[in-house]
Amino acid sequence: MSAPTNEPTTTDFVEVRFRIPKIHLNEAKKALAGFGAQETEDSLPWRAVFPHFDAGVALRGARKREGLTQKKLAGRLGVSQTHISEMEHGKRPIGKEMARRLAKVLQVDYRVFL
Repeated sequence: MSAPTNEPTTTDFVEVRFRIPKIHLNEAKKALAGFGAQETEDSLPWRAVFPHFDAGVALRGARKREGLTQKKLAGRLGVSQTHISEMEHGKRPIGKEMARRLAKVLQVDYRVFL
């Protein structure tokens, strides 16, 4: 991983930062090394590198980024707070229609919830 610099970046690149458990560091490095290159046999699917990322994690993260409680989000969607909690904890699936409604409120692409 490269160290941050004060030099301006070109318009062809964006800076991305994230945290992962140390035990997944080598897998993440392998996955990132192949980013932008053609897929090779030794490349890893992103779900293998981030096995704990799912629709519930995406929902919780997007909700918190927008500064919404489960209750406030539920009110905007016309569902119960329990419904939001169950989706975040993987106890209730997020269907395509709900994903679209969530995406509109949380300002993300609906596919992150599928």
